[in-house]
Amino acid sequence: MKVFAMNRMLLGSVWLATMLVTAGCSLAPTYEKPDVSAPQAFKEEKVSAPLSSAEAGNWKTAEPSEDFTRGEWWRVFNDTTLNHLESQAQDANQNLVAAAARLNEARALNQSARSALFPTVDAGFGPTRQRVSPASQFQSDSGQGASQTLWRAQTGISYEVDMFGRVANTVDAADAETQRSEALFHSVLLALQADVAQNYFALRELDAEIEVYNHAIELREQALKLVQQQYALGDISELDVARAESELATARSDAMTVQRLRATSEHSLAVLLGKTPAEFSMAANPLQPVNLRIPAGLPSSLLERRPDIAAAERSMAAANARIGVAKAAFFPSLTLTGTAGFESGSLSNLFKWSSRTFLLGPLVGTALDLPIFDGGLRKGNLAKARAEYEEDVANYRQQVLVAFREVEDNLSDLRVLEDQTRTQSQAVEASGRAAKVARAQYTEGDVIYLSVIDAERTALQSRRAAVQLQGAQAAATVNLIRALGGGWGNAKPATSQAITQR
Repeated sequence: MKVFAMNRMLLGSVWLATMLVTAGCSLAPTYEKPDVSAPQAFKEEKVSAPLSSAEAGNWKTAEPSEDFTRGEWWRVFNDTTLNHLESQAQDANQNLVAAAARLNEARALNQSARSALFPTVDAGFGPTRQRVSPASQFQSDSGQGASQTLWRAQTGISYEVDMFGRVANTVDAADAETQRSEALFHSVLLALQADVAQNYFALRELDAEIEVYNHAIELREQALKLVQQQYALGDISELDVARAESELATARSDAMTVQRLRATSEHSLAVLLGKTPAEFSMAANPLQPVNLRIPAGLPSSLLERRPDIAAAERSMAAANARIGVAKAAFFPSLTLTGTAGFESGSLSNLFKWSSRTFLLGPLVGTALDLPIFDGGLRKGNLAKARAEYEEDVANYRQQVLVAFREVEDNLSDLRVLEDQTRTQSQAVEASGRAAKVARAQYTEGDVIYLSVIDAERTALQSRRAAVQLQGAQAAATVNLIRALGGGWGNAKPATSQAITQR
């Protein structure tokens, strides 16, 4: 008997030791970020202008940097109106409010997952009326079972021992999902900031186009008066008058088209600011050239700065942790439960010391659950978890490639736009001079009025194209900043070596 008792104690000790060793043991694969082919430098950055050592910094391993606060990068444009609009958008944009709500939801789910790390405790109080069947008391069927009322005041506790890391991996997945939601919130915020800046510059570009058309309309009105005077003197035919009237009407119509586009752009900006179009209007302010150089830095820093890349990386981490959860389902789970309190046949005796009671172990079922057969459910869940991880890896690598492409696209745009703007300025100057000469020659009777029309049309198209190029240059600058992940909280645009005025 003594040997049997010793063997039982030994077996219990071995079992307890096994439980303690396996508790918290994670079955999730060791998480490592997949390799991505990051070039030493951006192709278009090398073509446009080499970076100084101060701009390039030192090469370092890329890590997500969502903990850093992004700065107010739009202040590099030195535009007080834009600064005010950005502030309004961050305070009232509904897409940003929705993103903040999604972030709060992820944090709440994280809190729910973390609750499994701790025991659950509850309490109860109240009476129960119970009648015992005669058969359970080994009485005849004609007998009457005893009836009794029991008063109970009890506290219960339940705790799942994390034997194979199911709880820990669930918490790790929830942590990664929360970080992913934070990165997505920053992505929505960056997109909002960029959209406000782009809409603002687009509005000012349309103001500049309207200014070009207003100047063209003034010239055509003067030309029409001159043609009408010459027609009244009998120097020209009515055909020139009709052509002058047509050109004036066409210019006015084109100006109305631009005004219509401006109204639509203003309405779009109002919605970004969280306002109805009726609540917002902006005075005309023609766009001035935006000449900023935004060095792209090292490609490795792009993996740190882009919130969408950080979100994709955190999604991978969550999927990796869920593989551990799926693996843990193949192993036993242990839940410790217990209740303690008072139990009495009368309320007056309930809280006496002699009424105390306790129960260790589950009220129903078993403490240790060992899966045996489930028709392939756990195997399917594990395969699903691994496939989701592989999908997230592919999505991460694709997002990195897209990020590199977006930076290269905007660097290329800015490089070409710089030369194109300079060339277009020459075209504006030459076409304006040609239009002036054509008007003078027509006054002298050396050319027909059709030559004046062609020269003025060319001058108008050149001036409008120059304005549109300025708008494209401003948009490309904003797009490059967005592609680079925005600015940082410790940046000082006014004195930074990374952003310099050309």
